Amino acid sequence: MSATLAPPDEAGIAAAIVAAHAAREPLVIEGRGTKRGLLRPVQAARTLSLRKLSGITLYKPAELVLSARAGTPLPEIEAALAEHGQHLIAEPPDLRALLGGEEPATLGGIVAANLSGPRRIAWGAMRDHVLGVRFVNGAGEVLRSGGRVLKNVTGLDLCKLLAGSYGTLGVMTEVTIKVLPAPEATATLIIEVPDLDAGVRALSAGLGSPFGVSGAALLPGAPHRAALRLEDFAASVSYRMERLREDLARFGTARRVIEAEESRAFWRGVRDAVPLAAQPDHAVWRVSVRPSAGPAVAAAAQALGGRALLDWGGGLVWVAAPATVATHDALAAAAAVSGGTCTLFRAPDSLRLTVDVLPAEPAPLAAIGARVKAALDPAGILNPGRMRAGL
Repeated sequence: MSATLAPPDEAGIAAAIVAAHAAREPLVIEGRGTKRGLLRPVQAARTLSLRKLSGITLYKPAELVLSARAGTPLPEIEAALAEHGQHLIAEPPDLRALLGGEEPATLGGIVAANLSGPRRIAWGAMRDHVLGVRFVNGAGEVLRSGGRVLKNVTGLDLCKLLAGSYGTLGVMTEVTIKVLPAPEATATLIIEVPDLDAGVRALSAGLGSPFGVSGAALLPGAPHRAALRLEDFAASVSYRMERLREDLARFGTARRVIEAEESRAFWRGVRDAVPLAAQPDHAVWRVSVRPSAGPAVAAAAQALGGRALLDWGGGLVWVAAPATVATHDALAAAAAVSGGTCTLFRAPDSLRLTVDVLPAEPAPLAAIGARVKAALDPAGILNPGRMRAGL
């Protein structure tokens, strides 16, 4: 277990990185440690934790903008937004059921991993709602990108570069995000479908309709259940749901609608991959493909002795299956056939160190990535090896 540094402010974060840079000592970068089991293990003598760098620094409900220090727990942010009838647009997941632990995720960790929930199909990914960041690069320099307003053209857009970089390019200290009013009402149409292909066809028909579907998932089990969510004002949701039921009647005879808190709880479960029912000895993968290829990936998972949960209209396939190299290779191959990608999301360290947890990048893209890494983290001390061996 590495020693943990937890500075109380940005200056302390920068000082710790300056010292590590000078000594060429790698650092594990984390918020509250909720994603230690994600991607590859980092070998480092010290952990730099942002758990003390917490608190909302700016919230202007009328302007739909919130800024918070990177170590701020998501429940704290969600509670502040709820007081003003607002919410996080990208619906980021709570991964404690998958990755273990009791600590809540932090704003910085969610942005660093670019994690988004079911609403991504309608409103975009987490990275799309980041307006600005303050961060410390691998040389200990404090930098800023973006700003605190919606119409923002300040400098280079490093926000999207840092989102999804898993702390390998810089340590975010403050994040500014766009928020939106929470919907007044929600309802979910659930249709029993005969097979995976029929389920994805139902989801695609719903997403292609004019009724504003904001969630489209296909749950494992027999029979398969296709679920489609509507959100908005109560009268609008009621009218559109009736029309959606009529439009999708051809996909299944057993149809029902759940509303209000039952619908919200249902989508929290989908968001957190609860229906996947991953066993403790199973590894978990996230496979991103075109929606029409989702059933083939799910069928491959079932053939390997696993289960699959399809979200994003079939474009995101959560898989829980035996934690073996053979399983990983088979799922990666199933994703590659359709031009998709396969990410090893949870697994024993032995497997995480053996396989490519992220798909290999084309050589030109890898060369650009190496140059960006060298510019922002010249000594390679920030989460080395987290995404790929040697990086």
